[in-house]
Amino acid sequence: MLLAAQILAAIVLLLHVYFVLLETVLYRSRGYKVFGIPKDQMESRASAMSNQGCYNGFLVVAIALGLFRPDPAIARAFMVYGLVCVVVAGIWGAVTVSKRILFVQALPAALALVAFFLAKA
Repeated sequence: MLLAAQILAAIVLLLHVYFVLLETVLYRSRGYKVFGIPKDQMESRASAMSNQGCYNGFLVVAIALGLFRPDPAIARAFMVYGLVCVVVAGIWGAVTVSKRILFVQALPAALALVAFFLAKA
């Protein structure tokens, strides 16, 4: 079960690396299209999207530390923190932006979180 949890967490990590790239370096070429932002609003939203990408980067770091820290207690703390933050952000995004975020962001993180707790039991 631990391997399944780690694979799910790695998927969440990779998704968020993609989000970081879309919200920062790829925003003007591809990101705004993926997020359904009209071209005439692209520039006015660029700073906010870059800021959002920065926060997604912090989630990537937390999950990466959870996957790669040698101390299991510290790794678990980072993993739980990172995944809970993704779930909460995904729920909030589903409520305020698009229901799709619940399935793309929150669900994979919730599955990884459940798998980690089952692996510990």
